[in-house]
Amino acid sequence: MAGKKIPLANGPGKMILRARFIIGITMKTVAIIPAGGAGKRLGLEVAKQYLLLDSSPMLVHTLRVFQMTEMVSAVVLVVPKEDEASVQKQIVEKYGLTKVISIVAGGRERQDSVRNGLQAVPGTCDVVIVHDGVRPFVTPDMVRRVVAAAAEYGAASIGVPAKDTIKETTVENIVTTTLPRQNLWQTQTPQAFRYDVLCRAYAEAQRDHFYGTDDASLVERTGVKVRMVTGSHENIKITTPEDLLMAEALMENKRKEKMTVRSGLGYDSHRFSPGRKLILGGVEIPFDHGLQGHSDADVVLHAVCDALLGMAGAGDIGRHFPDTDEAYKNISSLILLERVWQMITANGFSVNNIDVTVMMEKPKLAPYAGAMASNIAGTLHIPEPAVNIKAKTNEGMGFVGRGEGVAVLAIATGMERMKNG
Repeated sequence: MAGKKIPLANGPGKMILRARFIIGITMKTVAIIPAGGAGKRLGLEVAKQYLLLDSSPMLVHTLRVFQMTEMVSAVVLVVPKEDEASVQKQIVEKYGLTKVISIVAGGRERQDSVRNGLQAVPGTCDVVIVHDGVRPFVTPDMVRRVVAAAAEYGAASIGVPAKDTIKETTVENIVTTTLPRQNLWQTQTPQAFRYDVLCRAYAEAQRDHFYGTDDASLVERTGVKVRMVTGSHENIKITTPEDLLMAEALMENKRKEKMTVRSGLGYDSHRFSPGRKLILGGVEIPFDHGLQGHSDADVVLHAVCDALLGMAGAGDIGRHFPDTDEAYKNISSLILLERVWQMITANGFSVNNIDVTVMMEKPKLAPYAGAMASNIAGTLHIPEPAVNIKAKTNEGMGFVGRGEGVAVLAIATGMERMKNG
């Protein structure tokens, strides 16, 4: 192939990046969207990616998700060569998809198309997402979570655990074995990889003339482990007439949904205690006293947890993680925050931003506020600028003013997905 040479990586150990870094604004994440299908299996003259769903082309629905996902820096779109000019005008420009930085001609197979797209990804990219253009029901949350997993593990894929029993057969359809369902996943996209991981995988596949069924299979053969991230059964790939019927039904269901703005207020306070570490926002802060508590006594994260639970109408931190339960003794409050996030997102809530006010006389919090915000943003899968940390003294008044402890107020705002009728 013409274009820049895809470099080989030095080994999977050099490819792991802390998840919290990837959430930050310093991270560059580029999505490759292969959309080179011809629609033959649908029996239609128009390519499936251009079919209308709710009055917009299917491809537009897909691209809008990446347009609105903050951590995605840019999009490389791969389409049939003869469609490049019309897609630029009728898709990208018409629908204001400003993150599309390049439109690339596809290849003979999907793998060839993704490789062409990879050639167009800037070399300064940190993480590459690959997502099928005909999976229009992907969500920003899926994108955030798969990118965060790729940051930590080097490679990740959205998928769903298998619901049906899977049997392996001979070519004559005779069952040879029944596979253990608890270990089986149906793989979907988006899939996300460190840039050098994916480049190495494609270079080795080209060298060996290997064609895989997805991008993750190319990465697996290089020795890099791929992390599965739970997606949704609604995240279908539209390739058959039955898929199109399902997509129309899902789109009708989405029209019946409405998003409601929600907010929650959290408060917590802890007294200082000698002989303990002072941990605030998941950051250990040098000081001669820590905070008294059953867990790590991270008063900042406890207030954030309460704010999130309040936003979701789900009680408070004490109800879910009681201080009488030894399972939570000395536990990191980042683990508790992660569990709260899982709880509320499973019930249709998403987080927009967090605002925290810490009231304490000393030590000074300013040097640690950035790391605290990074920890919270990474755990909640939101951009770092969506987390604000402020510190105030209490002007010598009350238990805070006397230096006896720390109090924290936190506000969480987000959205609730609700059925409309």
